[in-house]
Amino acid sequence: MNKSSLFKELFVNIKTTGAVTFSSKSLVNKMLSFADFKGAKIIVELGGGDGSITRGIIDRMDRDATLFVFEISEHFCRNLDRQYGSKNVKIICDSAENMDRHLNGDKVDLILSSLPFSLIPKESRTAIYEKSSVMLKPSGFFIQICYSYLLRFQFASYFSNIKTAFTLKNFPPAFIIICNS
Repeated sequence: MNKSSLFKELFVNIKTTGAVTFSSKSLVNKMLSFADFKGAKIIVELGGGDGSITRGIIDRMDRDATLFVFEISEHFCRNLDRQYGSKNVKIICDSAENMDRHLNGDKVDLILSSLPFSLIPKESRTAIYEKSSVMLKPSGFFIQICYSYLLRFQFASYFSNIKTAFTLKNFPPAFIIICNS
């Protein structure tokens, strides 16, 4: 699938993608620099999109780790599965609020998200926050890309430690929220 087809999907479904373009390599690298992949066995990506973050995760994760990529766009899911689907990379065409149904009760080391929480209905957003905090190991991290600093405050009810970073090397510039218990 070519980039123009992916860009078309991005704009056709802007309410679910929540972005005007895909994450830059610089943003992906900065986001992933806050994650400790060494020894992480179960990794979850929320909002696989075009696979730019997925590629970065795969490049960094241990060979015996498993990555679960949640994406609601069937178009993006087909593309992700074609590019990355394998024994240890599971592409799941379902909402992140259903992640517990796919993880068999296993605790998660890392959750990496680019979900457009500002556009997700409150009930679904709350379910994703709750499940993420419950499913994360005590030593685990939830790392979110967003475009508003105010999103940081939504995580406060679910995570006790929250840090933020910022990068201008993306369009638009982005915040990275790093959460853990």
